[in-house]
Amino acid sequence: MGSPNTTTEEQILALIEKGGPVAETEVEKLYNALKPLPSREFLIGSWNGGCFETGHEACVELVKTRWVGKDVRGIDDVDPVMVLNEKEERVWGEEFGRASSFVRLSLISASSNSIQPPQMEKEAIHQNRDTSHELDQDGEMGFGAVDIQRIEKVYRKLDLRIIPAFWTLYFLCSAIRSNVSLAQTMNISQGHDLASELNLTRKQISTGLALFYVCYVIFDLPSNLVMTKLSPRVWMSRIVIAVGIIGSCMAAIKAAWSFYLLRLLLGVVIAGMWPGMAYYLTLFYPPSRTGKRIGQYFTAAQVSAAVVGLVSAGFQKMDGLQGLVGFQWMFLLYGLVAICVGISLLWWLPDRPLPPGATSDRTGWSKWIPQSRPALTGEDAQIHYEDLTRVYRRRQWTWKDLGQVVIDWRVWPLFVMYFGVVGVGIGVQNYSTVIIRGTNDSLTGIELSLLSAPIWIMDLIAILLVTPFSDRFHSHRALFFSVPVCIQIVGLLMTTYAGSVANPWPRYGGLLLVGFGLGPTVPITMTWTNEIFQPRHGEVGVAAASALVSGLGNLGSVLTTYALFEGWPTDARKGRKQYRKSTLVMVGILCLSILSAAVMTLLLRYVGNGLSGKQVSSGSSTSDGEGVIVDGAARRELHERGFGRLWWSRRS
Repeated sequence: MGSPNTTTEEQILALIEKGGPVAETEVEKLYNALKPLPSREFLIGSWNGGCFETGHEACVELVKTRWVGKDVRGIDDVDPVMVLNEKEERVWGEEFGRASSFVRLSLISASSNSIQPPQMEKEAIHQNRDTSHELDQDGEMGFGAVDIQRIEKVYRKLDLRIIPAFWTLYFLCSAIRSNVSLAQTMNISQGHDLASELNLTRKQISTGLALFYVCYVIFDLPSNLVMTKLSPRVWMSRIVIAVGIIGSCMAAIKAAWSFYLLRLLLGVVIAGMWPGMAYYLTLFYPPSRTGKRIGQYFTAAQVSAAVVGLVSAGFQKMDGLQGLVGFQWMFLLYGLVAICVGISLLWWLPDRPLPPGATSDRTGWSKWIPQSRPALTGEDAQIHYEDLTRVYRRRQWTWKDLGQVVIDWRVWPLFVMYFGVVGVGIGVQNYSTVIIRGTNDSLTGIELSLLSAPIWIMDLIAILLVTPFSDRFHSHRALFFSVPVCIQIVGLLMTTYAGSVANPWPRYGGLLLVGFGLGPTVPITMTWTNEIFQPRHGEVGVAAASALVSGLGNLGSVLTTYALFEGWPTDARKGRKQYRKSTLVMVGILCLSILSAAVMTLLLRYVGNGLSGKQVSSGSSTSDGEGVIVDGAARRELHERGFGRLWWSRRS
């Protein structure tokens, strides 16, 4: 058809001018001969369209709907069916949903018109193998004109903005939450420890520790849901400021009732922080990339446990200064620093990302809140928008959406996984100095504080080693979870049975193994929750599921802080068997965690993790009439990165 020098585009234009019926095979031959677009930006804009008279049923349906073209706002943000309404106005046909144009779309431009053969819709969904980009060297699919290195650079910029802020706030909140454990042994030889100052029994201290987690469990989900409705940045700042205020007030406790009250209030105000941070990350990162980042700021808890233990030695030197004992100075100063950091977060943390060119609503209460600068600008913002379109296309969730998350069976294996590992983690964190003292009661308070630090250094090392690989092999989360849990079990058994009266140090070595095994398990559980619930339920899925897993999972913390160790009088009796029953209970709940991870893996393999009901947008809650948003990150998540682009596998 046409002369040898006639281009394919000219042949198609001639076919349009001719009009009338045309063979579908002729159109298909010409369409397949079209070259890919020179750049993805070429697609952006409003396109008029028409159909060749091939008799194809799709063309007949488009004519019935008064289809006039497509509107392309971004590579992954397309209104594929624009129609004429009764007023002859061009509007989006909502019943046909939205689409992604992430693949090779061969278009002809002629006076701002486009020719769109029937095959185009198929090409817009299924990538043409002959013209698709090859897999990137780390196993990720190339993204049009933007390669994976450019996308990674955008996420590294986000890292520099978000992770240090999260690390700082989590460090301080962890210190304030857990420094009661240190207060139990600080200046104990002078009689200025927590129990002596407040005339508390071991059972009363266990009760106070447990009350915190009771409130945490109750308020975790409501707090996270409020965060989805308000500004995540402002809500996170509110949490840290409130934790700082309550932490400072802990310096003034004089009796059991004030100890109980402040622990209750601390649980109320800090609720939602940990799952809220996991939810916040999914606003900026693909779920499969959150494991390493959760691990990075989770190291703050380990550094906090280690540093607070070391610094407490200095606070013990302040004992008696200005009439305050050592642990009171610790409570007061950490609280004041947290208040300052919480206020600074209003400027430090970026708010929810907005599409390029959009501006935030500064009406109502928000106009009185300081405005932080955007996380990304310019080309970086556009790349992020196209790579993670799902988070920009959100709507307000409903109670029905929330109910679908709560009844989703996938929550419960994750809850049991978290129950075991966080219960053991909090138990060891709150009672590490008590356990060490049980192995050698001649140790001083300062020595106990110094010996507790290496446990959390081991924890930190394991996080940095394991969580990046769990992201690279994200289809094997259960394995990366279960192996560290087995290490914890070995460590607990050593703490229980190893060593002798003359040489108790093997029991201390068991605690170091427990610390190493604890590190990756909590970040991996939260990451797996994000991965499962964002595609199924969208934003409310991540917020609600992470809060349920974290909140209900902290019932394990109630168990280990209230019922075990000092809360189990017969088990706390001095001697070779001290705390033996408590550690064996922790071994039992860790075995349940491993079993739950195995059950989850099997159920996901045979039942699957498809979309929930009519939920179709991975960036929003269940919504009828919205199209599937398949962004660049979602396509890459289909593949594991493996060992690609690590230092030993990089190509020159």
